[in-house]
Amino acid sequence: MKQLDQRGHMDMLLIPLILVAILFVAAGSFGIWAYMSRQDYKDNSDAKVDAAVVVAEQKTSTAKDVEFLEKEKQPLVSYNGPAPYGSLKVSYPKTWSAYVAEKANGSTPVDAYFHPKFVPAQTPDVSYALRVQISDTSFASVVKTFDNAVKSGKVKASAYVPANAPNVTGVRFDGEIASKKQGSMIIVPIRDKSLKIWTESQDFVKDFNENILPNYTFSQ
Repeated sequence: MKQLDQRGHMDMLLIPLILVAILFVAAGSFGIWAYMSRQDYKDNSDAKVDAAVVVAEQKTSTAKDVEFLEKEKQPLVSYNGPAPYGSLKVSYPKTWSAYVAEKANGSTPVDAYFHPKFVPAQTPDVSYALRVQISDTSFASVVKTFDNAVKSGKVKASAYVPANAPNVTGVRFDGEIASKKQGSMIIVPIRDKSLKIWTESQDFVKDFNENILPNYTFSQ
């Protein structure tokens, strides 16, 4: 009986010893991990600080570049259209170039292209920053050409009132305003004709909203 007691007593001592050993190993592992992490930080802190500084400088440089480019666009310059077609005036960034075809006897009396730096040749893969057209086609007929695109969800249509012609109501389309071209377009009646102003790229929607639409004028 005494032998059993001693064995039981030994078993009870063994359990806390095992627990102590496990805790010791865990503490040792944590200590090693902490030491290695500290050494890694110590050994590489300069490199990490340098990398962080480079990233911060790149962000600052990018922000300054964007700010500079925005300031370079001002003051806006203007295209003034023929008086018989509403004396259209379109203001655009001075860092853009313009190509305008005025055809007194054509179905499109005014057909204009605007783009940063220079106006590229018209090809399927070119998306112009800004396009402007005055068409002999009636306002209702031009708007109707977007019926299928609206029904299919390719474009979203909304009522539009020009900032400088509050008595005129037009339509704005956002989405695939042309084949494989995502942008925004406004269509408004101008006398017995229709005026279309649009951008063919999402990259220029900000300019479209902030520089083009608030500033163009025409007479009825």
